[in-house]
Amino acid sequence: MKEIGSFIELELPNGKELYAGDKDVARLNTGRAAIWHAFRITGAKTIWIPYYQCETVREFLLRKECRIKYYHQDKNFNPTDLTPAEDEAVLLVNYYGIMSYERMKTLAADYKHVITDNCQAFFCPPIPNALTVYSARKFVGVADGAYVVGKNAHKYVEEYPQCYSSDTAAFLLKRIEYGCEGKGYEARTINEERVDTEDIMKMSALTRAMLDGADYEYNKKRREENFQLSCELYAGINRIDPVLYLDEDTVPMVYPLVVEDNNLLGALLAAKHFQGHWWKYITEELPEDTFEHWLSRYVIPITIDHRYGEAEIRHIHTVVMNALKH
Repeated sequence: MKEIGSFIELELPNGKELYAGDKDVARLNTGRAAIWHAFRITGAKTIWIPYYQCETVREFLLRKECRIKYYHQDKNFNPTDLTPAEDEAVLLVNYYGIMSYERMKTLAADYKHVITDNCQAFFCPPIPNALTVYSARKFVGVADGAYVVGKNAHKYVEEYPQCYSSDTAAFLLKRIEYGCEGKGYEARTINEERVDTEDIMKMSALTRAMLDGADYEYNKKRREENFQLSCELYAGINRIDPVLYLDEDTVPMVYPLVVEDNNLLGALLAAKHFQGHWWKYITEELPEDTFEHWLSRYVIPITIDHRYGEAEIRHIHTVVMNALKH
């Protein structure tokens, strides 16, 4: 029987979980663990992953003793040397959330064992005949949480231990009172250390409760509006085309701004826009003439999420333009 009485707990709305209606879904603790889970389900012997990928994914797969092969991409994010055998899986990434459902479906159609990494594209629907992975905390204020959606996604989940996130979730509350520096940052670091060392686990009850109460429609609408405004503001300076694969249903995670200026990031940090170059390790591992090195060196993911509106987006643009003038 459910507990009765004592103190009143945190009360949250419910009934809104985005992937609650999917018949075959695994609720897990992290995106990297979800990718490994999806790979396990495919039964493949080897997994191909892009060079341009978060190192935590590679590290987790290696920790699980997976055999990994790597592939490059061209300036339009098309694989250039991806040649999987029949018993090899392929990880396809929806970068920055700017790849439409149709784009990802078209990419996936060329391969047998496909895992679609939608960790940066929480609102992109699952791809047919593939296993699709989502990371919740890139879009919702939670400490962790991931989904795998697709055929047999539920397999093996009961083998995994239960995750408990409340012990390190205080940073979500501290940010409200202290901001994301100081105590807020210290608390978040503790949570990141937990996430980085955890094995695969079932999603925590706290994370699921919070995901069940999020306002996803508002989240989507604000992201779309902020992304569109960013596209207009940066159209003349961005070295990549962020709308190449966009359609009216695409909901990006960030606006990927690529400007060949090594001082721009520092100017943004000084203005308290807390973002950074993604996956800096790539610049140390790949030659300078590769697309992946260039992108990792210069891309700045501009924040466009639902917490902000036109004033914040224009403020960031002003900081960028002033920095480039100098």
